[in-house]
Amino acid sequence: MSVRVRRVYDPPEPDDGVRVLVDRLWPRGVSRDAARVDEWPKGLTPSTELRRWYHAGEGSYEEFARRYEAELTDPEAAGLLDRLRASVREGPVTLLTSAKSPERSHTAVLARLLEADRH
Repeated sequence: MSVRVRRVYDPPEPDDGVRVLVDRLWPRGVSRDAARVDEWPKGLTPSTELRRWYHAGEGSYEEFARRYEAELTDPEAAGLLDRLRASVREGPVTLLTSAKSPERSHTAVLARLLEADRH
């Protein structure tokens, strides 16, 4: 069982397992066939307001992560997160994002939460 974070622009690999796009918008320049996305739970992504706040440079990554985790307690997001947790228990899951720095994005927050659940 493992959780990986990769850019959606990287070619799929055999050990990716379930490939989950965790961006609200479909990434530019990537066809659906090439992306090989298995799931696209848009309700797991940060709200438009939070994304705009963070990308405007108004706050730190740590504050963004805290606010995003709070959003994940919303019933829809919590249900999607539980479903993702179940997928992780069944085998490898790769979280896909178009973010240029996935380690400073919501994808890293999701990966951390999923990894913490495994231990």
